[in-house]
Amino acid sequence: MSDAKRRIVDRLKRVESATVPELAAGFDLTDTAVRQHLETLEENGLVERAPSPPPVGRGRPPVRWQLTSIAAELFPDRHADLTVELIGSIRAALGEEGLERVLEARGQAQLSAYRKALPDPAVSSVPVRVRRLAEVRSAEGYLAEVKSEDDGSLVLVEHHCPVCDAASACQGLCRTELDLFQAALGDDVTVERVQHLLSGDQRCAYRITESSSAPSAGASVAS
Repeated sequence: MSDAKRRIVDRLKRVESATVPELAAGFDLTDTAVRQHLETLEENGLVERAPSPPPVGRGRPPVRWQLTSIAAELFPDRHADLTVELIGSIRAALGEEGLERVLEARGQAQLSAYRKALPDPAVSSVPVRVRRLAEVRSAEGYLAEVKSEDDGSLVLVEHHCPVCDAASACQGLCRTELDLFQAALGDDVTVERVQHLLSGDQRCAYRITESSSAPSAGASVAS
């Protein structure tokens, strides 16, 4: 991003919205130059035209520009640091047992959400459930996909970990995650972690194997 575009983004961060002439005057640029920068930023999804206010008098009101939600990624983000600090504070205030209770409560809330998002194990096949879980995890930022193995098992691969810093500070997060997958997918599968980012692997991966004693009624449902 050029210096001029960065200054425009920074300015729009400080105000609710601004017109081309207002930005041009603030940066000693021509209206044409500012408009070109805004059009490029718009193409990249960083700025958008703000809703027009009701017209006053004749003529259309000038176009006002504002940042999009995507532009927030251009500014410092300390969510990871804050999470690590909170974990440390919980551990200091409540001890390891207290931290475990917090993780358990978080896991129960996640499980409830996952069970609502995944098909009922009684009437759905294992592949359908695993693929839906991958979609849910991708929406949470894990960049997940499902791969089929020659032995019939499925591997849920997560190419990114958006909570890596927190997981490094609290190993219990990874443990509860494995339990979460097992509970969400149902009793007819076994979930095993086969790759672990915190163990030096490039990603996290989980092998899901259908239990040999699983009923066949749900397995016949493909979608």
